Amino acid sequence: MNALRNETSIRPKVARFLAAEAALFAAASLVHAGVLGHAYGHARAATAEGIIAGVLILGLLAGRRWAGAARRIAVGVQAFALLGTLVGVFTIVIGVGPQTWPDLVFHIVLLGVLVLGIAMAARPASRSKG
Repeated sequence: MNALRNETSIRPKVARFLAAEAALFAAASLVHAGVLGHAYGHARAATAEGIIAGVLILGLLAGRRWAGAARRIAVGVQAFALLGTLVGVFTIVIGVGPQTWPDLVFHIVLLGVLVLGIAMAARPASRSKG
């Protein structure tokens, strides 16, 4: 618990991870919305990915504002994104969502990135910040 109180803000590596994850979800949302190409349009996927991007951004901002809870916030918003990504994979598998190879590969990459991000955020801050 003391490690949480000693943090002055969200750790820079965690903040960069959250920003990168938000950018990935925002890009996926734009692809599914037809803004970045028209081959992979899917309105429901665009909405879900946009919401997840927004939650990750809010988590980044909240982690900067409430330093004592930054680690829990970062883990929580990434867990939300992980759950959403698992739902996306499930819809691909059962044939409800977009069923393209790029979608499947993208979701698998996202799963790895999110698991790594959660592990990084869950670790207590080291004495050398970063």
